Amino acid sequence: MPEGDTVHKLARVLASDLSGQVLHGVQARRLDVSGLIGTRVASVASQGKHLSILCENGLILRSHLGLYGTWHRYAPGEPWRRPAWQASLILATDAHVLVCFNAKEVEIQASQGWRRRDAQDRLGPDLARGRAPPATLLARTNALVDPETLLVDLLLDQRVAAGIGNVYKCEVLFLAGLAPQAHRAALPSDTLIGLYDLASDLLRANLGSGPRVTRRESDGRGGLWVYGRGGQACLRCGGLVRRDRLGVNPRPTYWCSGCQTGP
Repeated sequence: MPEGDTVHKLARVLASDLSGQVLHGVQARRLDVSGLIGTRVASVASQGKHLSILCENGLILRSHLGLYGTWHRYAPGEPWRRPAWQASLILATDAHVLVCFNAKEVEIQASQGWRRRDAQDRLGPDLARGRAPPATLLARTNALVDPETLLVDLLLDQRVAAGIGNVYKCEVLFLAGLAPQAHRAALPSDTLIGLYDLASDLLRANLGSGPRVTRRESDGRGGLWVYGRGGQACLRCGGLVRRDRLGVNPRPTYWCSGCQTGP
């Protein structure tokens, strides 16, 4: 699943291709796109894992890639590398054909409409843009999250803070020394805030080019601490990195039971 840093970088790329360009062709599954054809793109922006293309006529194309979504850029007439039936959204300008394949969601919003306001209110602060205010994190957590929620579910809850995906979930919990099966109620407020501060620091450190890195030791043993390393030795203590599907919507989770003993 693309995470907040990936979508942030994707927005920059699409902005260079689309900003100021006229959409001569638009196709989307089960959407009336007639209001978008012939309009000019004003900007492209991300919020967490959501990407928004704002047009000058006030309409917004919002997309969420989900687990399998991806964007491709083609020259007009160039063969696609994926079958057309997988295309969720197609945007054609004079210079490019931009295709979003296998998106989880694509919708049209009015920039001042209630659907737009509702979508923004449902998302917490975008951690790829900076650390979230502690008071905001605590207020949203207390209002939206049950105290018995597992940490693996808490960090993936985009209503609290946007941008953390499965990779960062595992890496943040490892670096914080917290067991993924721990409950939100067991965390002091300063520890909770520290988790999101750490996630924000990692997301922003990966907004440049190159592979995602949370471990910067130059020993040739990889740039991630635990994610994808189930059954291997922990790079910190030498113990076994465990893998299991945890959470309300079970996702692969990697952790070291020797290093992650808190709280």
